[in-house]
Amino acid sequence: MSVPTPRPGIMDIAPYVGGESTLDGQGQVIKLSSNENAFGPSPLAQAAYTEAAANLHRYPDGGCTRLRRAIADLHGLDPDRIVCGAGSDEIISLLCLAYAGPGDEVLYSQHGFLMYPISAKAAGATPVFAPESNLTSDVDALLDHVHDNTRLLFLANPNNPTGTYLSGDEMWRLRRGLRDDIILVIDAAYAEYATRDDYSPGIDLVDGGGNVVMTRTFSKIYGLGGLRLGWAYCPAEIADVLNRTRGPFNVSTPAMQAGLAALGDAGFIEAARTHNDTWLAWTRDQITALGLDVPPSAGNFVLVKFPAKPGHNTDMAEAADAFLKGRGIIVRRMAAYGLDDCLRITIGQDNEMRATIDALKEFLAQ
Repeated sequence: MSVPTPRPGIMDIAPYVGGESTLDGQGQVIKLSSNENAFGPSPLAQAAYTEAAANLHRYPDGGCTRLRRAIADLHGLDPDRIVCGAGSDEIISLLCLAYAGPGDEVLYSQHGFLMYPISAKAAGATPVFAPESNLTSDVDALLDHVHDNTRLLFLANPNNPTGTYLSGDEMWRLRRGLRDDIILVIDAAYAEYATRDDYSPGIDLVDGGGNVVMTRTFSKIYGLGGLRLGWAYCPAEIADVLNRTRGPFNVSTPAMQAGLAALGDAGFIEAARTHNDTWLAWTRDQITALGLDVPPSAGNFVLVKFPAKPGHNTDMAEAADAFLKGRGIIVRRMAAYGLDDCLRITIGQDNEMRATIDALKEFLAQ
């Protein structure tokens, strides 16, 4: 029997592999591999999700009307320019499918989110990355890699997995340096954690910068990664295109209901942010004191760079990952991002962070 042949480029896609959740032979694990909220979801969101079970036989509101209005009220936006999706991943994919194809290029920063090149290839376009400077997106390098066939530029700000970010002024400099027909997509998945005075999630750029889209997610500080819920704020014309290309019921009722409740639990979000501010700084200080390199992070994770160690047959990051797993601690290797010597560690609860630091101390003492 013959096997159908996919479009050219599809088989060049390396499937996305998420952070591990379990370890063979270990029931209780500390999972710090997926940048999830240390506290999980809001109790109000959990209750709303449970309540939605009574209406699972009903189709959801295809326009996410109440959720879009709640997002708009919280951030001071026009609800008609908000598009909701099954995670911001779906919106990234829709933008590539709608605006890029064979012969086009999709630009991103060197250590940017893996879904950018995956979505570009799925659309038949060519992903192109620009080198970073000190693990930080470089505006000049990005502009130098713009070609006549560049259609989209994806930039995570703050960036995953490095944790670094560009200031609002730098983001405006990037937009002003781009042609008007290039869509700048600001992936602000970690915006709720970024509290620096010079940071902007990108709303100002969408409103005043021309063809700019800001994507956001409920998977991080809102703790709803398992529900797949995200949104984009766009120029009206781009919102219209996304609404024409998305599925008619692309967001489930339980996801919408939980999202609405999560937005309304300001106290829970503030507690999560405060916890992250405290333990992010503590974790970075502790790891730096061990002699390891940790770039400043504006997210809910740290990137840890391990040096080469003479006499070891395996690299230090791989060995540290194996050692931590032996202690029931799951972090994330970064080889897929071109950072073979790095591990990414999510900020978890205080006992989890103490256990991780103790394990790293034990590993480095070997």
